[in-house]
Amino acid sequence: MKLLKMMFVIPAMSVLLAATPGYAQAPAGQPPATPPAGGAAQKPPATPPATAAPAPAPKPPAPFPEGAKFAFIDIQAVASNSAEGKAATAKLDELRKKKNTELTTKSAALKAMQDKLNAGGSVMNDQARGQLEKEIEKGNRDLQYAQTDAQTEVTDLTNQLQGEFQEKLNPIIEQVRIDKGLLLIFSIRDSGVVSAEPGLDLSNEVIKRFDAAAKTAPKK
Repeated sequence: MKLLKMMFVIPAMSVLLAATPGYAQAPAGQPPATPPAGGAAQKPPATPPATAAPAPAPKPPAPFPEGAKFAFIDIQAVASNSAEGKAATAKLDELRKKKNTELTTKSAALKAMQDKLNAGGSVMNDQARGQLEKEIEKGNRDLQYAQTDAQTEVTDLTNQLQGEFQEKLNPIIEQVRIDKGLLLIFSIRDSGVVSAEPGLDLSNEVIKRFDAAAKTAPKK
């Protein structure tokens, strides 16, 4: 399981901030530029808009070196780009959103009770104030329990999905190794390798076979 640790990652939502156009200001005390003689200032000649350079064509995948006996794959790339990995990530994301909604609801209810006590506790009778304080105390315990329970559920599902993913992926990797006549296939992120021939990367090959196997697998 160490190989697949932190494999299913929920992408963070990024906020794009529109850049505010800046305006150059003349230094203090500097007079504005004097227009040329003969009347109104002349406008500089219009500059034709720059033509955007075409995006470079993607490089074709490097060929697998003939006679190579070792290769590698990027487990994270397989998890992020394969159909099985995306499905597992979606399941985990769904559970996290569900638990976050539940915790947000409980937290809001607890805050409402606390606000009520802060605003009117001094004018409540002892019985009403004591009852509200007990409800707040219980709400705190419930929220803490719900947080722990939510974390446990997310962890359990993560472990389950990683185990299922690895169980399905291992035969694919082994078949690629056999078909290529390789002695070993490394996990590049765990190998300590700092430089390698790009053609030895079989991640895309594994993803293609993994997706093909998922399409032909019997439905449960």
